[in-house]
Amino acid sequence: MKHVVTGAGSGIGLALAHRLVDRGDELVLLARTEARAAELAGVFPQAQLLVADLADPGTLNGLGREVDGAVDTVVHVAGVVELAPVAQLRLVDWEEQLAVNLTAPAVLTRELLPHVREARGTVVFVNSSAGLSAGAEWSAYAASKFGLRALADSLRAEEVEHGVRVSTVYPSRTATPMQEKVHEQEGRTYDASRWISAETVVDTILHVIDLPADATIPDVTVRPVVPRTT
Repeated sequence: MKHVVTGAGSGIGLALAHRLVDRGDELVLLARTEARAAELAGVFPQAQLLVADLADPGTLNGLGREVDGAVDTVVHVAGVVELAPVAQLRLVDWEEQLAVNLTAPAVLTRELLPHVREARGTVVFVNSSAGLSAGAEWSAYAASKFGLRALADSLRAEEVEHGVRVSTVYPSRTATPMQEKVHEQEGRTYDASRWISAETVVDTILHVIDLPADATIPDVTVRPVVPRTT
């Protein structure tokens, strides 16, 4: 199988890329810069590396021509977060979160759709519990993730005739570097043991993409067992 994965440099994306390689699958990874591509090539020497900056979605234009043949899955994992109340949120932070978390996945999906249709494959959007419910200081991130949910729903309706499955995974707080940053912004102590492991989210993603052809999972939510402390 061939998989295109964003966000393979850390967290859920990195864990997913390792699992896919370990089982002998083919990887196409996105990197923000040539230098980052070289770093990823050192970790995943067999992967095809594509250079594009998700914060500048225009760099994704034409990327589909760099990929050969059918693509079984496109997994959108990359994301950015910047917490702040609406009264203080800078325009640059609004724009970056919308670009990386919403616009870039839309453009990349458009670029790769012919390859996914050829495989009758699956597009997976790794969303967030913030894509289902928005709290204080999460406005920009949640808006981008609510939009990502709408993108997935529309794509699912459009692509069913082509045999393309579309799934959204909604992980709640997961023990990743992004979560550590969120705790920093919230002024809270980070304890990775309280949150879902990246491997558990990867297990969910693999279950979705490995489903037999007669079924699909449109949406799945993954939550930690340990209740959140205040």
